[in-house]
Amino acid sequence: MADDRVARLAELEAMMASPDFWTDKAQAQVLVQEYQTLKEGGDGDPHDRGNASLAILAGAGGDDAEDFARMLRRMYEGYAVKKGWRVHELHANENPHGGYRNVLLEITGAGAYGRLRHEAGVHRLVRQSPFNASAKRQTSFALVEVLPTLIPADGVELKPDDLEMQFAKSGGAGGQNVNKRETAVRITHVPTNLSVHVSSERSQQANREKALELLKAKIFAHEEARRAAEAKGRSIAATTANEWGSQIRSYVLHPYKMVKDHRTGHESANPERVLSGELDDFIDAVE
Repeated sequence: MADDRVARLAELEAMMASPDFWTDKAQAQVLVQEYQTLKEGGDGDPHDRGNASLAILAGAGGDDAEDFARMLRRMYEGYAVKKGWRVHELHANENPHGGYRNVLLEITGAGAYGRLRHEAGVHRLVRQSPFNASAKRQTSFALVEVLPTLIPADGVELKPDDLEMQFAKSGGAGGQNVNKRETAVRITHVPTNLSVHVSSERSQQANREKALELLKAKIFAHEEARRAAEAKGRSIAATTANEWGSQIRSYVLHPYKMVKDHRTGHESANPERVLSGELDDFIDAVE
């Protein structure tokens, strides 16, 4: 293992000495971060220092759940601003009320994945519904997925025969076409049934390249979860089947105000502050 670390350090040093190393700044940053981690002893996960992709999927709750996805997007964008990170929308399926059936964000900045990976899981919202004339209390759910930016050492390869690609017109809220050409790309990895959808880039080729990059990260995360589940004597199928059945955090706006993380017991009586992006206390409690 020590020999592998020395060899990888030498490989990274050679790459960093190349005159065109900084042509792709985002990839260069990830490689520099991997180099620094290995140089410091290699105890940490090299992905933690890199960028992240964050997906929010509305669960049960109709318009309320899709509005909750909007609230979570605002929360993570607010957190990114506080950290000095950049946020780029890769894909969004927006409803007529400004909520999201699903939204995919790319978050760029040092340490983004290391912090945001603790946000992965099911989030629960309890409030008086703004979409119900009787203002009844409504419980909604949203699933947050967080993926790392892969490094060459991960070695994830995709076989063309394992991929199904679909192309569509990129659309905005209400289905309005932003671009009449079929630039949006959806790629499915048939063996695992994992898929990604990217529609934000200007060309089909750019969306395709980004989708392939994200699909590799999704497969990598899936394999990591499988290994972790097997180590604990569980199957990944059972874990996946139960992913909506266990919430990591609840946001209660009615009949009282409280945000509670169910993993650590950490609480806040100010949900508005949390939903504006004040997440460090919750993330620190998990770490």
